[in-house]
Amino acid sequence: MLITLTRRIRQGILLTAATLLLTGCELFEFSPNDVRAPAAERDLTAKNLARLQATPKPTGGDTLRFVFTGDSQRFHDESGPLVESVNRQRGIAAVVVAGDISDFGLRREMQWVNDRLRHLNVPYLTVIGNHDQVANGRQAYQEIFGPLNYTFTYDRTRFILIDTNSREYGFNGKVPDIGWLEQQLADTVGVRRQIVLCHVPPTNEDFDPTLIKPYTEALAKAPRLLFHLNGHAHSFSIGEPYADGVTYINSYAFEKRQYVILTVWGADQYKLEKVAF
Repeated sequence: MLITLTRRIRQGILLTAATLLLTGCELFEFSPNDVRAPAAERDLTAKNLARLQATPKPTGGDTLRFVFTGDSQRFHDESGPLVESVNRQRGIAAVVVAGDISDFGLRREMQWVNDRLRHLNVPYLTVIGNHDQVANGRQAYQEIFGPLNYTFTYDRTRFILIDTNSREYGFNGKVPDIGWLEQQLADTVGVRRQIVLCHVPPTNEDFDPTLIKPYTEALAKAPRLLFHLNGHAHSFSIGEPYADGVTYINSYAFEKRQYVILTVWGADQYKLEKVAF
């Protein structure tokens, strides 16, 4: 009887210790589709924005320089060299990533990318891509990064980041959210220039065809829009596809081992540099 009681006590202690170890260290994972992340790896958008706002602008006057890239996906071998290259650039305030952080919408993939980009000397901001919405990737993205549509203002430059992955919503006529976009573009208080960043451009078949006209018209009417940035195609391009005065710039994917530095100043001036790494 005494031996049985001792054995049960020992089993109880071992079970309790194992439970504390797994939950305390957040090591226990039920499924690759589990979207839960440790506190240090949640709400990265809010944390990076706080870091950006707390950092003095590295350039003088009203000049702002930032890195524009996209589609990190499974190109992990390129992430480290990209970080090293960006860290050698002068006067960079931030890095913006035009979606497709992951390939399969897995929380683990987003964490792996963050494991590399957190070594940047400057904050990085993202917008959600179509690959980030595979399976329950949308929930994983919101857990790791945050809102799907959001804005921030830095050095009187308003960045408007919007979910344009219409196909992932079955072309329901609600994505991108045109009303929300118009509202953000109309708010120009304290703003000298505006930049819209998304993943799928309106020229692509993955963009809701019923929303192309209202989306592009909203951009064309915006009095302080500097340009429109997007990813998805993996190759750099720049042009005015609708001949309405709006410049659309497509990012390189990580796999191309190139990125773009954008320098903006004044109300409508900018310079574009391509950097190979």
